[in-house]
Amino acid sequence: MKSMLKKLLVPAGLVALAVSAMAPQMAAAQDVTKWRVQSHWPSASSSYQDSLVRLKNEIERRTDGRLELQLFESGALFKPQETFNAVSRGIVQMGTISPGYAQDKMTLAGIASGLPFAFQNVWEAAYFHKQMGFEDMLREEAAQHGVYWSTDKVYPTEMVVKKPINSWEDFTKLKIRSSGALQKFLDEAGASTTYLPGGELYPALDTGVVDGAHWGAVQGAASMSFYEVAKNHVRPALNIAGTDVIIISQKALDKLSERDQEIVKQILDEQFWYRTNEYLYQEQIALQKAIKEQGVTVNVLPEDVQARLREVAKKTWEEEGKRSDKSAEALQKLKTFLSDLGYQ
Repeated sequence: MKSMLKKLLVPAGLVALAVSAMAPQMAAAQDVTKWRVQSHWPSASSSYQDSLVRLKNEIERRTDGRLELQLFESGALFKPQETFNAVSRGIVQMGTISPGYAQDKMTLAGIASGLPFAFQNVWEAAYFHKQMGFEDMLREEAAQHGVYWSTDKVYPTEMVVKKPINSWEDFTKLKIRSSGALQKFLDEAGASTTYLPGGELYPALDTGVVDGAHWGAVQGAASMSFYEVAKNHVRPALNIAGTDVIIISQKALDKLSERDQEIVKQILDEQFWYRTNEYLYQEQIALQKAIKEQGVTVNVLPEDVQARLREVAKKTWEEEGKRSDKSAEALQKLKTFLSDLGYQ
């Protein structure tokens, strides 16, 4: 009888051990948090892969799969301009936007979008964000709407046009796709502007609905196939700014463990420097390729055109500074910085 009991108890013990071993795995599966992420980038855009997919891979790797991101390209769930509100209300947990899409909520959005003809080098914009406290100011204002704000990278915004700009008259005849503070600036400078989402840009250029557009700089234009129909890449940059931003619902962030919250924030801060430097490298590579393979020409604006644009630009700066006490503070901080660099 005892022998029979032993035979019966052994399998039972093994079952108990097996259940015990499986318990952590079952708990881990139940503890996985999934975030929906609405992007403003079409999947064809270089930043969709290089910024958003990279971010997804890093977060999932460093949280050991505890946080998973489900990505949706521009327009998949709703219009890009609606993303800030969707994240603020918790409809989606995360998104990517241009600051211009949040201008009705963020008084600093215009300055974040990049005041035209302010910075002359990318490192200056990066320093202004991270060392001079502008990023902290943006996070404080976004937090009032339940949003955690993190600039993805800083980089130049440069136009492509179908016909070269050789005079002020050439510039004022242009129909340009633009957005945010730059759209207002280009309008005030005398060009005709319109906003179009990314997916509509190529056909608009191809059919002549617009004569020019900006989508990042060289690699943005290349990834959107602009150079097939517009062979002139315009310099200097319209602005250098944190034109791409990652936003997270603060409620969604707070639901993570403290450890995973810190991991996500650390990855976002690392991403800023990684992508800013990578973007600069990729810009030069993309430009050389476009020149050699697609016959693209760098169209440097005549000095008199640049001078007139700078004068108009300074007026738009003042308008942005009037939006709130915080925007006035940020503008003064920027002016002081540029003056110290010898630009004012």
